[in-house]
Amino acid sequence: MAFIRRVRTASGATAVQIAAYAGGRQRILEHLGSAHTEAELGVLLEQARERLAVAGQLAFDLDVQPSPRVVELVAAPTGQGVLDPGPPAAPDGRRDGPGRVVATDSRLLFNALAAVYTALGFDEVADAVFRDLVLARVVEPSSLRDSERVLRDLGRAPASYATMKRTLRRAHTGSYRDQIAAACFTHASTSGDVSLCLYDVTTLYFEAEHEDELRKVGYSKERRVDPQVVVGLLVDRQGFPLEIGCFAGNKAETTTLVPIISQFQERHGLSDFVVVADAGMLSGTNLRELDEAGLRFIVGSRVTKAPVDLASHFHWNGDAFTDGQVIDTLTPRTGHKIENDQKLRAEPVWDPAAHPGSWRAVWAYSAKRAARDTKTLSLQEDRAKQVVAGEKTARTPRFVKTSNGTRSLDEASLARARRLVGLKGYVTNIDAGLMPPGEVISSYHDLWRVEQSFRMSKTDLRARPMFHHVRDAIEAHLTIVFTALAVSREAQRRTGLAIGNLVRQLRPLRSATIAINGSEQTFDPHVPPAQQAVLDALQDTGSHALTK
Repeated sequence: MAFIRRVRTASGATAVQIAAYAGGRQRILEHLGSAHTEAELGVLLEQARERLAVAGQLAFDLDVQPSPRVVELVAAPTGQGVLDPGPPAAPDGRRDGPGRVVATDSRLLFNALAAVYTALGFDEVADAVFRDLVLARVVEPSSLRDSERVLRDLGRAPASYATMKRTLRRAHTGSYRDQIAAACFTHASTSGDVSLCLYDVTTLYFEAEHEDELRKVGYSKERRVDPQVVVGLLVDRQGFPLEIGCFAGNKAETTTLVPIISQFQERHGLSDFVVVADAGMLSGTNLRELDEAGLRFIVGSRVTKAPVDLASHFHWNGDAFTDGQVIDTLTPRTGHKIENDQKLRAEPVWDPAAHPGSWRAVWAYSAKRAARDTKTLSLQEDRAKQVVAGEKTARTPRFVKTSNGTRSLDEASLARARRLVGLKGYVTNIDAGLMPPGEVISSYHDLWRVEQSFRMSKTDLRARPMFHHVRDAIEAHLTIVFTALAVSREAQRRTGLAIGNLVRQLRPLRSATIAINGSEQTFDPHVPPAQQAVLDALQDTGSHALTK
């Protein structure tokens, strides 16, 4: 049985050793160093205890009580009992000065996030450098070269810059994204529900002057003219990422939906699930192809379609709606065939066999939405009047029409818009027997989760602006962002904390590496109860969000 042994040296110091009895005699297994102060002795004794604990030994510390971390020396101290910088090492190697802190790091944070990474099954990629780049992006998004600094701060020995670049190439050529997507699907299907998936698109711009085959100037909600790419993201109803795709920057958003859904469907052999997307995906081609693929969809409708869809209501009730009113009716698949007879007061119940030229449409009225829409319209009207009067110069805004070079207020368009305030429509191919109107509406409103995931990727993970110059590097970058988003989402689910808040709480918990007499030992920091609960939640595979 090994035990801790203390002996006094000729110089008056106290040597700390790990020893064991062999053949009735003490045998020195390891010499840990010599202490000249109480503080140094405490460090060496703690180091010895940890060595024995790791080895599974039961330590018999014959001279020292187990609880104190600072104990008296065998001999009187020869210096001050603090970890002050001491003299340089002596030529004979007897002492290299008092113990000193040589490094601090946030390895507790890294280890906790690594536990989430492993729990998600991402270790199947079997690439430690890739994992380190993913977790570095979760903690502090930065350039590839600056990732070395972030990883050192997390207690990691970073790979070289050249190795990191090779890892990016492997991430693309080695089908890392396929493996990550498969693990994401397994996690989502076992811990949640993939019967309903949410889809949206965003753009990522580049700090580049010229376009290429992928980076193109295209439509930008921020009115940027930089080359960009279009990114489509598919998530489950909780916002956990399932599939990501990259398209040329000038590709129409509506044309990205079917390729991503088909890729997801083929990868996992799925034949029946519901796709939810916003009104930007509302195109006859998209809906027809999804329906022909046997998939069900819920897509936001444009308010301009309300007069046709709700023709019966307007004919019999005028503009009168009640707060919370829901109307389940039809919407034409194309503008050429209207199957809803406004002469009939009762709205028709959608049946794909009886109404081959229509989809099901659900319209809801909200007084709160009406008040918000009315306020927006009033602001737009004021702006239009200012432009018409020449008081403000701007691109032609809404409700301004130009005739023979003269601008005027478009009263007819404004009246039509006011008539439709408070209405929100949804188009689906799910009949009422399978999904009532309320569930259609609530399913669509889950879209905020995919929008939240995009915000996380752009802010917390800083997926843009992007500086990569070839398609493979861009795709590899998106794979890292996709993986980091999955880790962040799962970390948030376990702790109930936003990823930025989580990092701010755990990163200041610094482990210290102390050098003393030629040896180094790393000690974990004191962890307050609140932060310990976060660490426990991150490392607990069955954890739920912390109770606040």
